[in-house]
Amino acid sequence: MGPDSQPRSVAPPAMVPLEDRELITNAKAGNMEAFGVLVRKHQRRIYRVALHLLRSHPEAEDVTQDTFVRAYAALSRFDGRSQPYTWFYRIAVNLSLNRIRSRKRRSALPIDGDPSIANELGDAHPGRAPESATADRQLGVGLQQALDGLSETLRTTLILVVMDGLSHAETATILGCPEGTVAWRVHEARKKIRAHLQARGLCDPEDEL
Repeated sequence: MGPDSQPRSVAPPAMVPLEDRELITNAKAGNMEAFGVLVRKHQRRIYRVALHLLRSHPEAEDVTQDTFVRAYAALSRFDGRSQPYTWFYRIAVNLSLNRIRSRKRRSALPIDGDPSIANELGDAHPGRAPESATADRQLGVGLQQALDGLSETLRTTLILVVMDGLSHAETATILGCPEGTVAWRVHEARKKIRAHLQARGLCDPEDEL
């Protein structure tokens, strides 16, 4: 290398993101930042499932926060047989269902419609023709009524698989049941929703849900 030559700059090696299980291990060892990474990574999806179940933004926020508080307090009991995010889901689903049951005991507080159904139809497309927007709103209301008419088990399973996009295997882990049971529940829920919509003239027998 000559006297006027400049040394080449060497890029630092890229940081490899830690896997969730490694983050859990570090958090168990007292690393708060490791658990903070897990929270930031998964809080949006936990909030989303809580919102789908509760249809209340304030309650979904409360459940999201409580989910991670409880998970941190129970870190020592996490055995690592499942992915941490399915553990978070399980806590969030149980907290959400407890709130729903509490509502029923208190004569069902009024709640908003599920934004993934009613709010994203009709009103979410202001440029559409008025008749199309009206039909979408009617379908949104019909879907919401059909969901509300499902049993707690069918509704929860359908939300996890269809709205949150989880696999049957992931959903089975979260709900503690066989994959075949998840598949049956999704099929049964779709069948009941289709029957509800057909009875109200909101879909044709050949329509897919």
